[in-house]
Amino acid sequence: MNNDLNQDLVVGLDAGGTRTRALMAAAGDGRALGEGVAGPGNALTVPVPRLTDHLAEAIAQAVPERARRRVVAVAGGFAGAAETSPDEPGRLNALSALGAALRRLGITADVVGVSSDIEAAFASAPGAPADGLALVAGTGAVAIRISHRRCAATVDGDGWLLGDDGSGFWIGRSAVRAALRMADGRGGPTMLAALVGRALDLPADVLPYAVEGEALPYGADGDARWSAPVTPPLWSRPRREAYRMWLLPAVMAEPPIRLARLAPLVAEAARDKDAVAAAILEEAADHLVDTIHALEPRPGERIVSTGGLLGPDGPLTALLTSRLGTLGPTLDWVEDGCRGAVALARLGYAHAAHRTGTT
Repeated sequence: MNNDLNQDLVVGLDAGGTRTRALMAAAGDGRALGEGVAGPGNALTVPVPRLTDHLAEAIAQAVPERARRRVVAVAGGFAGAAETSPDEPGRLNALSALGAALRRLGITADVVGVSSDIEAAFASAPGAPADGLALVAGTGAVAIRISHRRCAATVDGDGWLLGDDGSGFWIGRSAVRAALRMADGRGGPTMLAALVGRALDLPADVLPYAVEGEALPYGADGDARWSAPVTPPLWSRPRREAYRMWLLPAVMAEPPIRLARLAPLVAEAARDKDAVAAAILEEAADHLVDTIHALEPRPGERIVSTGGLLGPDGPLTALLTSRLGTLGPTLDWVEDGCRGAVALARLGYAHAAHRTGTT
């Protein structure tokens, strides 16, 4: 490890809504040598002093003190940051916080760059591509056309109130809507009513029951499943009214975006052949395909995806892949933008070295 640190180093940052991750790598071959994790890094919602602290903490974990003078380039992909204009607020916040964090740690890199977290995620795909489409499907949902490593066009990403169609939030909200519709008689039977009720800590005596003393979808032994084609016989109208009375305040008591945490319940129910849950996932995939189509993808064009809904075990991965089959795209999934940020840092360092004639 000591020999590894006696060379030029770069740092890549993925600063998202829930965490900030830093990766130290060799400038020459991009080999990862250290990493660190700290708190949220959204450049629009996290105050600059706190953002500075989170960046400094993550970088300090990734880069040992004895190696900090060897860092020649730093690149960060920030949620809430873009390069649409020189005075874009998120970009300015990110630059300010990153500069302060580096000074605090004694890192004097000549190359310091800021991009959006989506641009960094796109660059994380094999070969660090410069052009193509990026699709984010996690808590929110957005598709972006990347041209020369920068955002050229955006579709959706409009937030929980106005958009994010097909996102984790959208799926979670759909689960609650399905539960409410089952309770008031407008919708068909679904185990989502019980799953959502349990997740929101509703009293057991208001949940759907198929057999006296057995709550849905699991019995006392954890193995029982409800497959009845009609509303459970013991879920009477008064019990359903009580369910609604408890469910609505439980949902309203939290920030709306917290509904995204219910998305895994839909995937769970769909695996158990729940038709309502399966239909929600199908519709979510349709929304994501519409989002991609709005960018007019070309046959065979590369699509880089990130976010839990489209990972190796993501509930929408197979559905989306089958829908995109006619386009024949290259669909890559990346965990986050850290590797891409490292690639951008290395590119920035190489360009700077070329301009100064040091290589």
